[in-house]
Amino acid sequence: MTDSYLVGVSGPERPDRRLWGKSAGLPGPYPVICHLLDTAAVAGALWDAVLSERVRRRLAVAMGVAEREAREMVMLWAGLHDIGKISLHFQQQVAEEFAKLLADPAYAEDNPAAKRSGYLRHETATHWGLVEFFRKCGYPLSKRVKQSPAHQVAQLLGGHHGCFAEALLAKEIAKPSGYQPGLGTAEGWQAQRLAHAHAVRRTVGAEKALESVLPGELAVVVVGLVVLADWLASQVDVIEPRMPGEAWKACDAELTEHFQSVIMAAPRWVRDAGLGRALFPNKPFSQQFPFPPNALQSDIAEHLPSQVKGPGLLLVTAPTGDGKTETALHAASVMARASGASGVYFALPTMATADAMFTRVRGFAEANIEGDRALTLMHSMAWLSPDYAAGQGSTDGTAVLADTEAGQWLRTGRRGLLAPLANGTIDQALTGVLPVRYGFLRLFGLSDKVLVVDEAHAYGPWMHSLLVRLLEWLGAFGAPVVLLSATLTGKAASSLVDAYRRGAGYHEPTTVEPCYPGWLFVDANSGTVAEPRKVGSSRARTLRMESRRVHWDVRDADGAAKKPGQQGRRAALREILAPATTEGGCVLVCCTTVDEAQRTYRYLRSVLPELAARDGGLRLLHSRFPAHERQRITAECEAAYGKPANKAAAAVPREGSILVATQIVEQSLDLDFDLIVSDLAPLAQLLQRAGRGKRHERPNRPAWTGKPNEPRMIVLEPLDDKDRVAAPRTWGTVYDASLLRRTSLLLEKQAAGAIRVPEDVQSLIDEVYADDFGAGLEPAAARELERMDAERIASAVAQEQVAQLTEIDAPYDVVDDLFRLSERGLGISEDLLTTRLGADSGRAVCVFEREAGTWSLAPDHDVLLPPGTVDRDAVALVIRHTVPLPGSWLAGRTDENAPPKSWTKRPLLADLALLRMRRDGERWTGQLGERQIEYSDVGISAN
Repeated sequence: MTDSYLVGVSGPERPDRRLWGKSAGLPGPYPVICHLLDTAAVAGALWDAVLSERVRRRLAVAMGVAEREAREMVMLWAGLHDIGKISLHFQQQVAEEFAKLLADPAYAEDNPAAKRSGYLRHETATHWGLVEFFRKCGYPLSKRVKQSPAHQVAQLLGGHHGCFAEALLAKEIAKPSGYQPGLGTAEGWQAQRLAHAHAVRRTVGAEKALESVLPGELAVVVVGLVVLADWLASQVDVIEPRMPGEAWKACDAELTEHFQSVIMAAPRWVRDAGLGRALFPNKPFSQQFPFPPNALQSDIAEHLPSQVKGPGLLLVTAPTGDGKTETALHAASVMARASGASGVYFALPTMATADAMFTRVRGFAEANIEGDRALTLMHSMAWLSPDYAAGQGSTDGTAVLADTEAGQWLRTGRRGLLAPLANGTIDQALTGVLPVRYGFLRLFGLSDKVLVVDEAHAYGPWMHSLLVRLLEWLGAFGAPVVLLSATLTGKAASSLVDAYRRGAGYHEPTTVEPCYPGWLFVDANSGTVAEPRKVGSSRARTLRMESRRVHWDVRDADGAAKKPGQQGRRAALREILAPATTEGGCVLVCCTTVDEAQRTYRYLRSVLPELAARDGGLRLLHSRFPAHERQRITAECEAAYGKPANKAAAAVPREGSILVATQIVEQSLDLDFDLIVSDLAPLAQLLQRAGRGKRHERPNRPAWTGKPNEPRMIVLEPLDDKDRVAAPRTWGTVYDASLLRRTSLLLEKQAAGAIRVPEDVQSLIDEVYADDFGAGLEPAAARELERMDAERIASAVAQEQVAQLTEIDAPYDVVDDLFRLSERGLGISEDLLTTRLGADSGRAVCVFEREAGTWSLAPDHDVLLPPGTVDRDAVALVIRHTVPLPGSWLAGRTDENAPPKSWTKRPLLADLALLRMRRDGERWTGQLGERQIEYSDVGISAN
């Protein structure tokens, strides 16, 4: 050959331009050296545009160099991420180019093991191929490999496709191709890996070496930046204009020229992607919102700025309806400004709450945030949200709607949390502490944002454990956190506060006793937990909570199967709700299960025909409606029961109306009812539902619902055949039995059912969980409660153990091995969180048989199934007709329930269960395995 591509005595020769790095969608192969330099240049632009001054300073200190040198070092590392593409297995993917290499003796491969060995992924080859290079550059490599900077950076770069490989052994580092023949055993492969690496280093100019390993959280920041740089530099429209000509030889002068051209262009690519930092001007609360602050908001606005000197955690505990959302947005501005944080993620428990919050966050951003303001909506169905995407005629949210809404690049794949501003479901953040592919990218997206967690009390032991681990990471990052809760025990509050402090380096435990309503601040720099501040409530009220113990006749055909003198649930509902027909008023009836909500709705429709016949007189809302139907019903509920537009609207008496719903109304919607009727639930949930009672100022509420300013709730407690309060079997494991029993006993003790809100709330929440709760009970009752408590504690311990098995390690435990952040072989998937949140674990779509053997997505008119190839519009059409179903139902699916073959290439459609519905008299019925399914105006039900 005329050109030498081996390493000579005087040092590495120039890179071989025949070694390609990109080819898909391009007119020809793109030299790997060009892609390496492109990525290095983009990393520098990201350092400038995305990382805050605080993060840049922390990285420089950890690296032991000046900030300019730290920037160059990160650029070098990013430029080395694809060194593993200079390997036998990768290069042979393009046969024509590989044939040219094999003709060169430097690459000719005679080792049979290289051809027989399993495919070596190029990112793993990067990990194996770079340790020796870093050692040659002065990065320490000792016998304690895991604690050596040379190995840590190589392992870090080997994780740029979402998972880290296991740490290498010293003998593997000494002879990598002997253990990984796929690297290529011919001399040219290793020589060219070194030649490319040295060329990148010469071009970028990073001469300093990393002398000690990076802390775990900073390693996550670096690998996140590398992944982001790689993605931006891999875009076809970025590469095509820079394809080198045939005469290009990859000499140092040509490499410098190429690199400088990318340096000039990279900032534009970053801007076009919607990346950057949000800025938070110093504006008082009264300028941020069009109304004066209430007591809670005013106290935080006045006193929080003096406590916030940098990163920290704010815990706000206040009743439902006390303006916690506006409090959080204002506090996030204060905390971001003080800490230098560059964005916000507002996390909520459900997709419905996230959708509702999106417009509020967008409005706040438009009025109060400057700089880069791209905003994403983060949950699995975000692309169907009308406020997020449909308004621009796009089915996947690809259009750029405004400077406060993210465009195509940020709405694709796993990129949503990289936007400066985002709101979505809590699982999108918690996925960052699961060992899933690219989980660390979620952590990177949160590392310099203010995380706001709404309804921090709403999660069981498993989810709580994951939130604890996430707070450890955020404490280590120095990312500000705002926790909002209406009902949080002191024990739970302490665990969250201590987690954040541990991440920040303070391991001694604390005891937090939240004020209600009130707030406290935890300083990340000092570990100090400020004295909680108790504030007044602008919504101080007396909640009238009445309890009725009833025979559970939901499923009885005639409602008569009850003991003498024992009222049935049906009769109780009819008696309670009858005045709504004649005297008006809006009532919420909250049921435990979808099945019971459907049956309750049907019963009320039969016994209150005048109300049912009136438009909007009787409504039903639960999760088992097709998506478009649920969206329509939700919008109608918000219009009918939401906040009045003005005082004149508030003064108009409302006609009688009843909403039958499941517990989705606890957190999803800002609704206002004159009376709440609820099945028994744990006290925290009951108080949440009670927060929907007389929520807004309405002077003309019907007299039968109680005093205008005193919300009233009637709790229906189920009795078993021994006249004891006990959950019906139909409830399954929706609620813990011991919490139901404790709540029932606590309600029995409440004098006249009067609960002062907010004064009594914290003490009641703590009391219902108190260890000595059963001290005053009769011996038999105390023993029974003790048995239930033991089951609850055992269940909580089991869930916590599941969390420990599934979650990644704390940041201070991953310093010596980044493999701890990756898959542990447990089959952990991203949808695990959705399932553990209590959401339905799968989705189905009903198709209705029409004439001539055709099938429609609607029962009453033709919405034909998409034929043949399924485009984006067809996907959106099908998804709008899907319905969530329990995993136990979907487990029995058969071939009859398989989707069309044309759907299998679309990830959103491939796992759908198809419910083929046929007319059966006045009903539509179908089969899901052995289960008969019915579709009607009450949604999907099973017989």
